[in-house]
Amino acid sequence: MKKIILLFTFLFVLNVFSQQKKMWAKSIINQKAPKITVEKWLSEKPNTKGKFILIDFWATWCGPCKRAIPELNKFKTEFENDLVVIGISDETKEEVNKLIDPKIEYYSAIDTNRKMYNFLEIAAIPHCILIDPDGIIRWEGYPILRGYELTSEVIKKIIGEYKK
Repeated sequence: MKKIILLFTFLFVLNVFSQQKKMWAKSIINQKAPKITVEKWLSEKPNTKGKFILIDFWATWCGPCKRAIPELNKFKTEFENDLVVIGISDETKEEVNKLIDPKIEYYSAIDTNRKMYNFLEIAAIPHCILIDPDGIIRWEGYPILRGYELTSEVIKKIIGEYKK
């Protein structure tokens, strides 16, 4: 019985570590990022020159998106000298402004025409892209995907590798 349990445990671990990162959008890792296109800024427009840019595509009705907001707020503060965090929703200004808890402390915009969503072929949210100062995407994906989470350590490593 112990051998069977060990065998199943080994196969499960092997399966978890052999899987590739699942994407719910078109992959453009290590490619030029699309121009940041929004319909309207709900905050002031950020100065992104010379900065890393973390864009979070989200919606107010999305539970995982709302759970990610405190972490994005933390990234904004933790990496304030190097990173600009932007949330883009495809909802109306009124819908986004209704969300008061959790409070968004980073830059916010709406794109009801879904220009960037469509370019990236986003099929599930939240979806994040991390762009280096040269405009190249260095991280992409579902930020809370088990085994592929977007964390402070991941951001720190990317900034350390691509900062000019």
